[in-house]
Amino acid sequence: MVVKVLVVDDSGFFRRRVSEILSADANIQVVGTATNGREAIDQAQELKPDVITMDYEMPMMDGITAVRNIMQRCPTPVLMFSSLTHEGARVTLDALEAGAVDFLPKNFEDISRNPERVKQLLCEKIHTIARSNRRSLSSSHAAPAPQPVKPVVRPSVATTSTAAAPARTPAPAASAAPSNSPAPKRRHYKLVAIGTSTGGPVALQRVLTQLPANFPAPIVLIQHMPAAFTRAFAERLDKLCRISVKEAEDGDIARPGLALLAPGGKQMMIDSRGVVKILPGDERLNYKPCVDITFGSVAKSYADKALAVVLTGMGADGREGARLLKQCGSQVWAQDEASCVIYGMPMAIVKANLADAIYSLDDIGRYLAEACT
Repeated sequence: MVVKVLVVDDSGFFRRRVSEILSADANIQVVGTATNGREAIDQAQELKPDVITMDYEMPMMDGITAVRNIMQRCPTPVLMFSSLTHEGARVTLDALEAGAVDFLPKNFEDISRNPERVKQLLCEKIHTIARSNRRSLSSSHAAPAPQPVKPVVRPSVATTSTAAAPARTPAPAASAAPSNSPAPKRRHYKLVAIGTSTGGPVALQRVLTQLPANFPAPIVLIQHMPAAFTRAFAERLDKLCRISVKEAEDGDIARPGLALLAPGGKQMMIDSRGVVKILPGDERLNYKPCVDITFGSVAKSYADKALAVVLTGMGADGREGARLLKQCGSQVWAQDEASCVIYGMPMAIVKANLADAIYSLDDIGRYLAEACT
């Protein structure tokens, strides 16, 4: 099946190069181009592409506003181009919250220096997000974005802290979306580990904003994301959530009410004392951070006292780590297909018969709050 693509960028050079790269793939057809957000909205409605590539900074209407309008009028998977800077990360996270599915660094030097690698990566992304769940895109955009909570004074998240975070305003009630499994029984978990990839930034936000400040278990988060993005993502989650969230550093200590996000480009492990170890990214591994690596360390350190959750994402990262956790007696939850942007990682868990429960995205946060003692 040929994937129809609309290319949106105010740079004539970039439109041309992206179109050339995509057109070289026999299973991709560039059906149109646009130079700004307004043209993108019109072209999306007229041409009905399977995927849209979108720049952020454009005249007349920026990419984020365009994405938001497209999701309202004709939900279509969008691949954003972004810069690998802190500001680029912030903008990209805004775009993902607006409804974009995934992103790629916009690096003109790479295009000219390593065209074959760029072509492979771009075409793989296009084919992957063409299979994304449009119903999930639409419902995700329709759901109101969580508002930042009123600022309160919180204790430092220094590595030596062991006290739980103070209570904040109660989380808003989650929608009663149906789930595929019965509600979980209450159980004492010493650690919750959550792994995700494509669609994960928005999914993690929706899950974590449902947790109370006094959530009783430490949390580790593994999101496939570049090194330049994870600090900005952790800062955003920390502002939105009642629990504390920070990018993990070597020597951090996991504690109740704190979520530690694995830094991009590196690997995160945790020992039985809750001490985090950050290791260099191994070039032999496709993912940095890798869910399997962190899950494996959790299995070794926490045995049957951990809960692993696998959310939306392409591929099967997390499956082998979940297998180790199951062998130790820990619980594994998977996000259901209907609420996933990409039903890859959770599907790998389900097909391997490793899932103790399968829940919709909105149920996962609510059930975590109810099940953990």
